[in-house]
Amino acid sequence: MAAQKELDTAVRVVHLTSSLCRRVQEKLLLPSENGGVHVESKDDDSPVTVADWSVQAVVSWVLSEVFGVGNVSIVAEEDTKALSEVDSSGLLASVLNTVNESLAEAPKYGLPKPDKPLGPSEILEAIGRCNSTGGPGGRHWVLDPVDGTLGFVRGDQYAVALALIEDGKVVLGVLGCPNYPTKKECLTNGCRQIMSKMPGSVSDGSQKGCVMYAKRGSGQAWMQPLLGGGQELRFPNSGRLLKVSSVDDPTLATVCEPVERANTNHLFTAGLTDSMGVKKQPLRVYSMVKYAAIACGDAEIFMKFAHLGYKEKIWDHAAGVVIVEEAGGVVTDAGGRPIDFSRGVYLEGLDRGIVACSGRALHDKIIGAVYASWDSSNL
Repeated sequence: MAAQKELDTAVRVVHLTSSLCRRVQEKLLLPSENGGVHVESKDDDSPVTVADWSVQAVVSWVLSEVFGVGNVSIVAEEDTKALSEVDSSGLLASVLNTVNESLAEAPKYGLPKPDKPLGPSEILEAIGRCNSTGGPGGRHWVLDPVDGTLGFVRGDQYAVALALIEDGKVVLGVLGCPNYPTKKECLTNGCRQIMSKMPGSVSDGSQKGCVMYAKRGSGQAWMQPLLGGGQELRFPNSGRLLKVSSVDDPTLATVCEPVERANTNHLFTAGLTDSMGVKKQPLRVYSMVKYAAIACGDAEIFMKFAHLGYKEKIWDHAAGVVIVEEAGGVVTDAGGRPIDFSRGVYLEGLDRGIVACSGRALHDKIIGAVYASWDSSNL
């Protein structure tokens, strides 16, 4: 099982990279003539920013430095293809500056920093090392450097997600949620208004942003506020214990679902919630922040039913699943089976979809409704 040093390091590096993301998002929301950052497009047409590569480079470098390059296997979303192209020198320079700016602050988070700034080849090497495909054996870190990139580039919710899988089981998870608000109603409509005043700051008098984490078998999940200027991270510091909501009546439940229509079937989810008597409108949120909302008690249900042919990836779920479960929630596929993280990059064998709930009673009601609704659906 995961050692305390690994959890300690993971929490620290997610704090560090969440701070990195805040700075990049602030620049991203500026007009381009005022220094807005690069946004490129990946093969699947989803946007990828300087933050994605920079977070991946920082996490890879820190984990390799702390545990040794030969002892670290990382499954992550990004590769170096776009950064290595001849016409990408400006993009690589932005990543280089962002990474070195972040690593210079690493000691504040109790982490090592390089003796001198990293060069382009070292940055590309760090990103490229994250090429593991996971599997049923061994220990593999799983990273989504910026989960919910669309939310990120739009000034909305996103997450830095890091988990550790041992012999196919998620043993720890950490979620950095830099825009997570203190008020649930701000999850979808309050972030950009706040950020337009002063991105990445506490401009409305309330704390915004946190890191959540859990270790398998501990029965505990924790939340820490993100550090402000001049603070140093003392782990664990000022964390509060997370507990899922006690609501088990679907008519009172808040349901989270993805914003994007491309990889989720909103119509089926709407029909399912209607059949269960859910009265509230769905809370559509980018990224694994949906898992965070359940772990915090801000929502009771997260359901995702992908369109035919879409394959869920382990980095989109690993960290969130263990945090919800250790906070007292239940996460399975739509057939009621535990999520299988042992089969590589994808969640192969997933039964129809994913259902995360604040408790067993509510979960069982949803699984029953899924079976009742499935035959009449168009999936």
